Amino acid sequence: MSEAQKTEIIEMLRGLQPPDGKGDVVSRGMVSDIFIADGKAFFSLSVASDEAERFEPFRREIEQRVAGIAGIASAMVALTAERAGGGAGRTAAPPRPPVRPAAPGGRPAPASGAPPAAARPAAGKPGVPGIDKIVAVASGKGGVGKSTTAVNLALAFAALGLKVGILDADIYGPSVPRLLDIRDKPKSAGGRTMLPLEAYGLKAMSMGFLVDEETPMIWRGPMVMSALTQMLREVEWGALDLLVVDMPPGTGDAQLTMAQQVPLAGAVIVSTPQDLALLDARKGLAMFRKVDVPVLGIVENMSYFVCPNCGTSHDVFGHGGARREAERLGVPFLGEVPLDMRIRETSDAGSPIVACEPEGPHAKVFADIAAKTLAGIEGLNHAAAPRIVFE
Repeated sequence: MSEAQKTEIIEMLRGLQPPDGKGDVVSRGMVSDIFIADGKAFFSLSVASDEAERFEPFRREIEQRVAGIAGIASAMVALTAERAGGGAGRTAAPPRPPVRPAAPGGRPAPASGAPPAAARPAAGKPGVPGIDKIVAVASGKGGVGKSTTAVNLALAFAALGLKVGILDADIYGPSVPRLLDIRDKPKSAGGRTMLPLEAYGLKAMSMGFLVDEETPMIWRGPMVMSALTQMLREVEWGALDLLVVDMPPGTGDAQLTMAQQVPLAGAVIVSTPQDLALLDARKGLAMFRKVDVPVLGIVENMSYFVCPNCGTSHDVFGHGGARREAERLGVPFLGEVPLDMRIRETSDAGSPIVACEPEGPHAKVFADIAAKTLAGIEGLNHAAAPRIVFE
């Protein structure tokens, strides 16, 4: 069925006149491979960066037309600067900011006359309507419990009285649908935006809501970033005090571009105590500093294990490594999350520990981390505010 649908999409595209009037997008090789799963179609159009605004209405028209094809409920069409067909003619990646000499303590020194990165606002990055602040939860590598931490941290923010949303930015391995036990699909709002799904008082969006969890997403970087941009900016988030972004693991193009294009209030780094995880956590921290995103602090996950039978504490992955690293790098240490069966069990069941045991000790740990994170954001806002002096 999908092959017939792909053929119908291609023939439809051949019959559309693009806004530049230079011939159909299929003949010009502007269409990427078409991916169809669970009644949803995904593909991209390669356009020059200075043509993106002119092609935006054309992109929306294509989405509407594709959604009208039998067996296809919705479409996500992205504009990218990468040509279809294996990467030939791929445009160069955006230039990375110059690396400045490190100041004492490992922090990159600010440019002459510039305020330190922690006090500098996210200039040139358009905000998201209705969202006051955006916080990234990141890690240098996978397997450290970043997504579990992000969801429980979002719930802890909500428990403090904030209106909170969570964006699952891990396109290749989305975890939020399982962690929040969300099985529904997002609905369209007027044909141009999507409505986020809700669980435990959180508004949520994830690629995992759009495709089956066993469907592999075999996309290149530009397509991933376009999908992230749409899930962030083409979703009716409503009024939120805080949006938590569960970042993909690592420090690749997706993470760098997200940090450069989204007005992040700051980033929380998640690591386990072991040296190997801390080595990768340093890379993540360094990436955020290079793009002038304040690092709000480090969380040590799986910090220790308390035997349920004897009550003895065991340092399975070592202990205190993240705290020492935070001190060495001059960033706040936000707290220790234990390696505990209840956290694992509740996460697998789609009922996170902060939601199902709000008065328990683990919820208290996440509440403390949330409070320290908010205090860090508030401190940055005060640091960035100009002083008014009357003489």
